[in-house]
Amino acid sequence: MSRRALRRLRGEQRGQEPLGPGALQFGFRDDDDAEEEGPKPGPGGPRPRSPGKEGVRVNNRFELINIEDVEEGPVVNGEKSDGLRTEVVVSGSKRKSQSGSAEPRKDGEVDDRTGPLEQSNVSGKLRKKKKKQKNKKSSAGETSENGLEDIDRILERIEDSSGSLHPSPPLLSSRKHVLYVEHRHLNPDTELKRPRPRQRVYPKCTWLTTPKNTWPRYAKPGLSMRLLESKKGLSFFAFEHSEEYQQTQHKFLAAVESMEPNNIVVLLQTSPYHVDSLLQLSDACRFQDDQEMARDLVERALYSMECAFHPLFSLTSGTCRLDYRRPENRSFYLALYKQMSFLEKRGCPRTALEYCKLILSLEPDEDPLCMLLLVDHLALRARNYEYLIHLFQEWEAHRNLSQLPNFAFSVPLAYFLLSQQADLPEEELSSAREKASLLVRQALIMFPGVLMPLLECCSVRPDAAVTCHPFFGPSSEISQPPALSQLVSLYLGRSHFLWKEPSIMSWLEENVRAVLQAVDAGDPAVAECESRRKVLYQRAPRNIHRHVVLSEIKEAVAALPPEVTTQSVMGFDPLPPSDTIYSYTRPERLSPVSHGNTIALFFRSLLPSYSMEGERQEDGGAEGLDHNQGLNRLMLAVRDMMATFHFHDPEAPHEDHAEGDGEWD
Repeated sequence: MSRRALRRLRGEQRGQEPLGPGALQFGFRDDDDAEEEGPKPGPGGPRPRSPGKEGVRVNNRFELINIEDVEEGPVVNGEKSDGLRTEVVVSGSKRKSQSGSAEPRKDGEVDDRTGPLEQSNVSGKLRKKKKKQKNKKSSAGETSENGLEDIDRILERIEDSSGSLHPSPPLLSSRKHVLYVEHRHLNPDTELKRPRPRQRVYPKCTWLTTPKNTWPRYAKPGLSMRLLESKKGLSFFAFEHSEEYQQTQHKFLAAVESMEPNNIVVLLQTSPYHVDSLLQLSDACRFQDDQEMARDLVERALYSMECAFHPLFSLTSGTCRLDYRRPENRSFYLALYKQMSFLEKRGCPRTALEYCKLILSLEPDEDPLCMLLLVDHLALRARNYEYLIHLFQEWEAHRNLSQLPNFAFSVPLAYFLLSQQADLPEEELSSAREKASLLVRQALIMFPGVLMPLLECCSVRPDAAVTCHPFFGPSSEISQPPALSQLVSLYLGRSHFLWKEPSIMSWLEENVRAVLQAVDAGDPAVAECESRRKVLYQRAPRNIHRHVVLSEIKEAVAALPPEVTTQSVMGFDPLPPSDTIYSYTRPERLSPVSHGNTIALFFRSLLPSYSMEGERQEDGGAEGLDHNQGLNRLMLAVRDMMATFHFHDPEAPHEDHAEGDGEWD
């Protein structure tokens, strides 16, 4: 723009002349014109502008309305269209010339050079701000993507380096994967799709249970966990009892020996989070059909033990071990098992499966509760067929899972149910069906005594060709060893209803006929399996007996050997291991006969809740027992006995005492 045009623009601003239609035109110029008509330095000329502000010049004050790069709103007379004002620089009373001399300016006069310059400066600043924002966004996106890529590379390097520095055996790695437990599946509300109610704040967030407002306020009962050692990628832990907890444990054992549940209730009033008392009272409530209270007591026991966890103890890693030979650890096993049983009865097999995996991961080699007899059943009920097949494939080589009747029949059933799913490709469906048929034929040849009881449990009458054949006849059940009969009874009592589907029965019938054909053809596998049955199932180990006792399946309990049924089985510690590791011992209960206290022995036999040596036990075995206090207890017991004693009245009618004379009420 030339000086003449600039003077005209100044005159319009100076006179505040109204704008005509021709004034609303945009005065853009090309870069070539800018170079030709650029301001030349001179003594009286205008001040030269910087190259960054040379892009666009404004001929009128409305030119910024159509600037495309400005999205916040056009600037008109120093104001934004959204009501936000921008600063307009007004020169002072003196105007500096290019030479630096000051020129006087009239009052009310606006710097005619400053107005267009400031408008162009505002537009330039907005353009630069917009470009900076775009650059920031693009750079932030690039850095975030690069950061994610860098994180992935770092993680890969860490995995590679850890794998190279600390190689683990293939058995351990597969076991970690198979026994991995998910935290969210430990909560039954996840399976029931029910939100957790808001609870009051508790000292620790737990995964196994949700604390309830009805529970007593939690105070540390003296239960803790200690890290024993770490080797070969495994961490071995153990629960510990403080001296106060040990005294409570001694009182609990005395209450159990009294055969009076009320004594356990009294103990829980002073120690509301004693684990063994909670588990024992839970069994008493369950036998009285109070399932809600029984489940609540088990959850409270789990909460007490989870609050005592070591910081390094993990429920999900599958690398933390608890030795079942330590009595302090057994309570955790039993609490998990009882909670798992309640979850299965509530219709939460997926959550129960996670608990089963958790118990199995605590000591997978010994498997003290023999969870391998149950994990297949829960996987089928939860319809997690892939997990059952994966577990079988991973552990068959070193655990011989096919030698257990439950795995021998559950795995082919999982393959068959998997072949019935319509969302799989046709090739996978046919392959699963063939695998299922092959495995169920092997199971029928290895365990022929399963077929007839299974059909009887499912109310299915087989045809004469099956019942009259000696291979599946009554002789197959009679000839099998007692230990095998116990395993078969356990499996059928628990999982027979899974075979009642008509499609499953037709598939089973088809394979039974194929097995009969192989037997008639003299297949050598038949004789081989018969010899293996006679050798492998002579005597069941103690963990299987313990599992049968906890399962409470009538058919399996009836098949227990006499050496198990004749000994006392305590609910808080069923069939303890013979090689138990004791960290502390219970003080010996002094025999009353040794002190010549025949009267105390007599009342002890009449009133199980009475015990003079209980006073010595409560005092921690200290000497100098207060004999007067023991005598007072004896007199109170006599008064209680006499209050329930009735003498025979010979003049009374015979009908009133027909049951006997001098009977106890």
